[in-house]
Amino acid sequence: MCGIVGYVGHRGATPILLDGLKRLEYRGYDSAGVAVLQDGGSLAVAKAEGKLSRLIDALDGRQPQGSLGIGHTRWATHGAPNTTNAHPHSDPSGEVVLVHNGIIENYAELRAELMAARHTFTSETDTEVLAHLVGVELAALRHANGNGGRCLPTLFAEAVRRALRRVEGAYAIAAFSRAEPDVLVGARKFSPLLVGLGEGENFLASDIPAMLEHTRDAMTLEDGEMVILWSDHTAVYTLDGAPVTRDPFKVTWDITAAEKGGFPHFFLKEVFEQPDRLRDALRGRIVDGKAHLPELDGLDLGRVERVSIVACGTAYHASLLGRTLIERWARYPVEAAIGSEFRYDEPMIDDKTLLIVVSQSGETADTLASLYLAREAGAQTIAVTNVVGSTVTRYADATLYLRVGPEISVAASKSYIGQQTLLALLALYLAQRRGTLASQQSAQIAADLAALPDHIATILEESDRIEGIARQVADVRSFFYMGRGPNFPTALEGALKLKELSYIHAEGYPAGELKHGPIAMLDPDLPCLVVATRGATYAKTVSNMQEVRARGATVIAVATEGDEDIRRHAQHVLYVPLVVEALSPIVNVVPLQILAYYVAVARGCDVDQPRNLAKSVTVE
Repeated sequence: MCGIVGYVGHRGATPILLDGLKRLEYRGYDSAGVAVLQDGGSLAVAKAEGKLSRLIDALDGRQPQGSLGIGHTRWATHGAPNTTNAHPHSDPSGEVVLVHNGIIENYAELRAELMAARHTFTSETDTEVLAHLVGVELAALRHANGNGGRCLPTLFAEAVRRALRRVEGAYAIAAFSRAEPDVLVGARKFSPLLVGLGEGENFLASDIPAMLEHTRDAMTLEDGEMVILWSDHTAVYTLDGAPVTRDPFKVTWDITAAEKGGFPHFFLKEVFEQPDRLRDALRGRIVDGKAHLPELDGLDLGRVERVSIVACGTAYHASLLGRTLIERWARYPVEAAIGSEFRYDEPMIDDKTLLIVVSQSGETADTLASLYLAREAGAQTIAVTNVVGSTVTRYADATLYLRVGPEISVAASKSYIGQQTLLALLALYLAQRRGTLASQQSAQIAADLAALPDHIATILEESDRIEGIARQVADVRSFFYMGRGPNFPTALEGALKLKELSYIHAEGYPAGELKHGPIAMLDPDLPCLVVATRGATYAKTVSNMQEVRARGATVIAVATEGDEDIRRHAQHVLYVPLVVEALSPIVNVVPLQILAYYVAVARGCDVDQPRNLAKSVTVE
């Protein structure tokens, strides 16, 4: 989950590293650090606990002068989030400098081995163990005069290769040696790392926004690969030392997509982008009243007998809607599972299973593990993701990209809307292939999907009124969210957003479960948000609202425009346009996003970087 940036070239490295870290800080903000090999050969290292601003303050305007450097923003795994454990880390000689994202699972064994050889450690991190290990391999190579099966063109790169062959777990690294002032080395396994290709300069980064200001030409690394970067060229190898040919790709994102664009927070900007981003997601995917997904042409859907959808967090809530729609429309038996549970549940998957994995980043560790498991069992696989070139896209049989652009705020908004929409399109596509929907019904669903962006735009016009309601409930200790049918996942997602952004305890329930325990919690200090839009269970939901009101709790209802009767059962009503029930969760979640945002603002919370969270969970 940490952020990595590296640079080798003809310019000063420090401002490039700091700018890259600023764009990657959503990946972790427990600490930050940079290391620059200065002109003349001395090493400058600066670290600080907390956010990047603390590191900038520590530099106090002093910028190390050198054209080779690495930077890191940390989300703590091994060791407390303090300056000592901040990256970069070095070997005892101070020659090897390294930053790392991931978890080295056998670090304790390696640490014990190194301590037996009289190594001492200054931090609690697994990363420092790796830096020491590289130093050991480098010394051994020098002792052997660089002989003994050397595969790579530089001694330092060979030492990194040999050290990594002893490592178990997940990693992305960037490293350099003071003895090779023109060489930057990167490697990855299960954690993302990209190469940026410039003119007389090259870059490493965990994610595209860190490089966008400098280059749009990028190259992915596959698992078990490493790259050597000079200022004027790069070379990719496997950890076995075999050379790899890799074509670059062009990044099409606009740099302004990674900026706030006048909004006070990225989260609010991304919420307001949703109509346009949803239009991007739908563009070319509805043709003549049908779902058009040529990305899936290579699949053998005729052998599919059941479907599993695997995801984590917000993506899991989108998957719950996907399960409902695929079952209703395509008539497959479907399960939706949390990645961290699915992989250990001995799931029943075989070559008749279609596995759909949903991950905004395409790097979620538990989701990827489930994908690998399904491939081994012979299942066909589809990835629903936002990031081109991410790991999930390289292992799935087919990929459906969200096309919602970079999502900078840690809490998801537009990616959730995109995931729901793509799963709805997929459900419609599968139904068309199976003939389980009449052509007129299929065409109506396609038309309803195409109308969603305009419906969301209408809701955004009411954001000021939602802000007023948010201020009235910002001081509560707890919050209930309730929904039924397709909108039970909406309740889950609304509760998650409030927890993430405002740190208020919140729970989402199927409204029918109220009497089975949760009703004991109700009192005048516990508000309930109820999704009560028109649908098959509308009358039942209104009955649940009456039960809440009878216990003195405040009710906030999300209701369909024109439903004036709902005002008798709720103190506050958030109206949304009339949408067919099956697709209503895509619209209904928007006022919940806005409410969570303004509650967090009223409480003075850090909306874009909530405590203890990171954007993509790339470790278990």
